Amino acid sequence: MTLKDVVEDTYAQAQDELFELLRIASVSADPAYKPEMQRAAEYLQSKLGTLGFIARIDATAGHPVVYAERLQAPDAPTVLIYGHYDVQPPAPLDKWQTPPFEPSIREGRIYARGATDDKGQAYAHVRGVEALLTQGELPVNVKFLLEGEEEIGSPNLEAYLEAHASELKADVIVISDGSRFAPDVPTVTYGLRGLSYVEVHVTGANRDLHSGSYGGAAPNAINMLAQIITRLKDDQGRITIPGFYDGIEDLTDEERHMWAQLPHDDAEFAGSIGASALPGETGYTTLERLWARPTLDVNGIWGGYQGEGSKTVIAGQAGAKISMRLVPGQDPERITKLIQDYIPTIAPEGAQVEVVALHGGQPVKIDLDNAYVRAAGRALEAVYGKTPSFTRGGGSIPIVAAFRSVLKAPVVLVDFGLNADAPHSPNESFAVEDYRNGILTSAALLQELGSARQSAQDSV
Repeated sequence: MTLKDVVEDTYAQAQDELFELLRIASVSADPAYKPEMQRAAEYLQSKLGTLGFIARIDATAGHPVVYAERLQAPDAPTVLIYGHYDVQPPAPLDKWQTPPFEPSIREGRIYARGATDDKGQAYAHVRGVEALLTQGELPVNVKFLLEGEEEIGSPNLEAYLEAHASELKADVIVISDGSRFAPDVPTVTYGLRGLSYVEVHVTGANRDLHSGSYGGAAPNAINMLAQIITRLKDDQGRITIPGFYDGIEDLTDEERHMWAQLPHDDAEFAGSIGASALPGETGYTTLERLWARPTLDVNGIWGGYQGEGSKTVIAGQAGAKISMRLVPGQDPERITKLIQDYIPTIAPEGAQVEVVALHGGQPVKIDLDNAYVRAAGRALEAVYGKTPSFTRGGGSIPIVAAFRSVLKAPVVLVDFGLNADAPHSPNESFAVEDYRNGILTSAALLQELGSARQSAQDSV
């Protein structure tokens, strides 16, 4: 029986198991869900144990890590598969067509919080290993590292990597936690943007004030915050923070040509998100702005009265959350310091401003000539029957840089999801076909990686 036959014959079980995992509300950001976090870790530990892995749950200063290993191929490479079992908060609940933690299928898609980010993609690797085991022993040694804090910036994982570096040693690290280019375009991701995330607090007066008694004379924190935000970019879409663009790695001609061949249409892209225009930095294509240029976006804003009806007040305080996606050549700590220094200089008179650093991550770019990247390309071609595309991702996985610096191993990013899956949004989903193909791709990838180590050594 071929691997494809195995995956087809066992898909119903694979879906049932994923649904069981999706029903666990493992929201890492909210302490109220801590018992659910433990349940999710125990579920994964138990499943991997049934597959012959030595599996355990390791405590951290926050949520636990699930570590498992099956080392039965002494002369073969070792592959470390990373994923995360925590999910984003489900709010706003009224926007979900079905409850976020009661998975359902509509029009060939699995709907649930975590369906694509990252339970569905991570569990595809678990089932890929299981499919391979029906063919005999695994062609490689496999380790799993499944964490519970990716959605809050992985604050404890780097310390975990450093403490367990020898145990986690691997020839290559495989991650599936993002989106491929398009439904019919198998994709190897070779770059990720980094992140600097801050919160801006603005105070005008010591309390909210009556707009009739104080309007025209008192500082309005919301107005002042709005002025600060508008001053962070110029009319060409460029970020105005001094030194922000220093040291950025330019796109190569090869990359520009490669991306220009992708089946992208600006009008279709805009239509897919219900937008009438695609604003951004002048002088760059949409894909270049998405993957290879830094950004600054306001992710949330608050202040004043938000309830029903009217309340005529001048806000004493206001705030905003601001994320900056970074590209190779930018360091998140440096960028955070730059915005902390800059915002007070553009704040209007009367504004008391505090810029609080929340979290960040390093940008990553992977060598396209890496033997493991080529192995991933072969695995995708075997499953999809077409040559894969090589793209960068606009999102951030902060721990990728730590993997490279602490474990000294190359990283391969093979994504099974799509932006249309709406990760982080209401009605998050994962196509049934993508879950099935993810399982098959995982199995094919482990087979290809089994023969890639010598090539990797030869290329050093």
